[in-house]
Amino acid sequence: MNEFPLVIAITEEKLDIDALLEEITLSSTGAAVLFTGIVRGVTAREMRNTDYLEYEAYKPMAEEKMRQIADEIRSRWPMVEGIIIVQRIGKLMPQTPTVLIGCTAAHRDTGVFDAARYGIDRLKEIVPVWKKEIGENGEEWVEGHYLPKTDD
Repeated sequence: MNEFPLVIAITEEKLDIDALLEEITLSSTGAAVLFTGIVRGVTAREMRNTDYLEYEAYKPMAEEKMRQIADEIRSRWPMVEGIIIVQRIGKLMPQTPTVLIGCTAAHRDTGVFDAARYGIDRLKEIVPVWKKEIGENGEEWVEGHYLPKTDD
């Protein structure tokens, strides 16, 4: 069986999206789907301004859960070639990428879009990453209210 590229990381480094994409691109790759989460400066539905976010993670467990997500993706979408799951931690300003989920495949019709979506949804569900929001009203640890998309 071929070994397909996998990049898993919790990092304080800036996300170099081109370099990271190159790591999961093979000579057979014809499609790449990337999702990048970005720090919002304004949360419109709550009319709240954010000065910056502080992300923290329990790195060993977070990376283990990221590997679990990659295994789940490979099981559900066997045509996916490369997978990248990278989460930034530390102090992040608005308009800064915080997370990158990417999947590559030979063609776009191999489930690569669904695989990338699944990757970010699962990351929000099971990876131990916490964020503190610092803004005009002080600071607060933010709990996600994520509800995964159902197949109904």
